[in-house]
Amino acid sequence: MKKIRMGMVGGGQGAFIGAVHRIAAFMDGDIELVCGAFSADKQRSLSSGQALYLPEERCYASYDEMFKREALLPETERMEFVVIVTPNHLHFPVAMSAIEHGFHVLSDKPATLNLPQALSLKSALAQRHVLYGLTHTYSGYPLVKQAKHLVAQGELGNVVKVVVEYSQGWLASKDDEVSKQASWRLDPETAGASCCMGDIGVHAANLAEYVSGLEITQLCADLTSTVSGRVLDDDGTVMLKFSNSAKGVLLASQISLGDENNIRLRIYGDKKSIEWSQLEPNTLWLKSHNEPTQQIRTGVGDMCEAAQQAMRTPAGHPEGYLEAFANIYQNFARQIKAHRNGEVADNKTFDVPGIDEAIRGMAFIENVVGASQSALKWHNMIIESEGGHYDAN
Repeated sequence: MKKIRMGMVGGGQGAFIGAVHRIAAFMDGDIELVCGAFSADKQRSLSSGQALYLPEERCYASYDEMFKREALLPETERMEFVVIVTPNHLHFPVAMSAIEHGFHVLSDKPATLNLPQALSLKSALAQRHVLYGLTHTYSGYPLVKQAKHLVAQGELGNVVKVVVEYSQGWLASKDDEVSKQASWRLDPETAGASCCMGDIGVHAANLAEYVSGLEITQLCADLTSTVSGRVLDDDGTVMLKFSNSAKGVLLASQISLGDENNIRLRIYGDKKSIEWSQLEPNTLWLKSHNEPTQQIRTGVGDMCEAAQQAMRTPAGHPEGYLEAFANIYQNFARQIKAHRNGEVADNKTFDVPGIDEAIRGMAFIENVVGASQSALKWHNMIIESEGGHYDAN
């Protein structure tokens, strides 16, 4: 009955998301931070770790040094998993090194800089007995899980249309590019093939697939670099076709002035529809053609097991982004405990986004970018592999 020991790469002083990860990891008391390579700057990594009450010898100058030295420690002391909170271009080499040293991985999205790297990760995982998770945070909300349950139980009937959007306004002008968070996201060397779709569009795509239980099979995309001089997209619209022939629309934007992580999902069936918004995360709407609209509230009435497990407070006490983030960590911790005991520890059983979601996310990003550059209307969602390629449908 020991806490799960976590290491961190990135997330040092001045970092944007590192503190959020730590809050989420610690919320349920199952995880402790034991080491970190918090910055490429040795002194900053040391000072960051000491500010988190870590001993100097567990604050490393690089992730390679951390993995090598942690692997030499007794099994009861070394870290068990690493969380990766770096810019995109480091996700793959850090994850691959961790896997090779026998450590579990929990990574920020997107999983890698490109799709071939994601496929390489899957090959590496198949050869090592380690776990891999991806922080698609929005799947952690209790009512998102309840929405998924309603769809799976046939409450909506046959899904015919999916509309998902994620809009922000923080990159609406040239002046917004001066921050560290903006500069690396707008640089293909560190962000990859896309800014907007790679940063938030992939979240929207994952949310649509997670709740609907369907897979995107075809798409038609129009990406834009709205601000003059930008190489990567900051806005985009994608038409979708799903594995059951349903149609959909995905909107993602980082130039929508005044929008604050405005995530909204609507799924329409031939019997009923559902609607959920992150701005009102404790409310899920269930609608039909000839019955009163039903408001479902977190903690009120019967909920599915996954939703119940994701709730921490009584009804009327808002649970938001940090709690949803913590649910990813909580489920990953449960998965690691099962792995410790030699039990079945697959991602679907523990409701943790894994390498398959990582691959689909990278495929979505690259296919959307390719489709936007093409004069053709519809493009099959294609996942490249070493032996060629196959359609995701």
